[in-house]
Amino acid sequence: MMKRKDFNKLVFLGAASGFVSCNVSSGLPYQEKPTKENRFKQKKLIKPKRLKEGDTIGLIAPGSPFSEDAYERALTNIARLGFKYKNAKNLFLNYGYLAGDDKRRIDDIHQMFADPEVDAIWCVRGGYGTTRLLYDLDYDLIENNPKILLGYSDITALLQAIHKMTGLVTFHGPVASTEMTDYNTENFKSVLMTNDKNIKISNKISYENDSVEFKPQIIVNGHMKGPLVGGNLTLLAAIAGTPYQLDAKDKLIFIEDIGEKPYRIDRMLTQLRQTANLKEANGIILGIFNDCNPDPEDKNTLSLKETLIDRLAYLDIPVFYGFSFGHIKEMCTLPIGIEGAFVMEKQELVLFENAVI
Repeated sequence: MMKRKDFNKLVFLGAASGFVSCNVSSGLPYQEKPTKENRFKQKKLIKPKRLKEGDTIGLIAPGSPFSEDAYERALTNIARLGFKYKNAKNLFLNYGYLAGDDKRRIDDIHQMFADPEVDAIWCVRGGYGTTRLLYDLDYDLIENNPKILLGYSDITALLQAIHKMTGLVTFHGPVASTEMTDYNTENFKSVLMTNDKNIKISNKISYENDSVEFKPQIIVNGHMKGPLVGGNLTLLAAIAGTPYQLDAKDKLIFIEDIGEKPYRIDRMLTQLRQTANLKEANGIILGIFNDCNPDPEDKNTLSLKETLIDRLAYLDIPVFYGFSFGHIKEMCTLPIGIEGAFVMEKQELVLFENAVI
């Protein structure tokens, strides 16, 4: 394991270099702007290569900086899964609430996709900052070097934009610093390390938490089927109205969030109703909206469940609350762009096709 003084040295050196040369080019190609007409047409689905033991994981921090403990967990997870790792050049930068300035974080994404020694890309953490990068990503480079990209929360913006602009299947799942459980690990392996079809993902919410937020509920019954698309609600709302926005038409949508009061959930779902064709989705799977209930003393509010019912129950599509994804302990890996179906009575998601080749 890395000694604390060594980690601190890396962070210090990274932070120092980040302030003196923000405009220095890494030499990696920059896309002019994602305005080419073909970028806004439906892209052909691209499946990345599956992972196998001995492969190299590229670590990036496209959002917020991370702690030494988070980095150590990431290395432990990679070792336990049987992989090697490679740090992005600017991994240890720290620029306030960002893990380096935008140019450096973009360079790291480009570097990892272009590097033939890197087999998959795993974000150390989420946080904030990925929406700042979308306009200047080199989508041609990414499309020509398809790889697994895995993360959740703020990483939603990257997953959505890259999938929409390139057709690459991206993966909403644990970040590298997640405390991996048996459930997380089993699901990671089945989705990312096999090219099996008809993978079944069961619901496994931890009932150690007695909050109503952790209790599954059928909001609107029905069968839902379609390509999976979605992620963190705050990020999906943040990219609404941009070229990277969610289009729910004929899709199986999954959504989660954390730490947002019901009126904010209301606002963001209303925004998606107006921009993302939610009423034309084939169904919506809601993960755990952790810490999203109102304060007990707040009387002038709807509850979380009342808000979700108010905003989603009248879309005339199936809606289920409480599947195993979000800012929670037991988290499955969901491949964006892959056809699946959700079986209400079994609380089970079935992937009809392999997500990797």
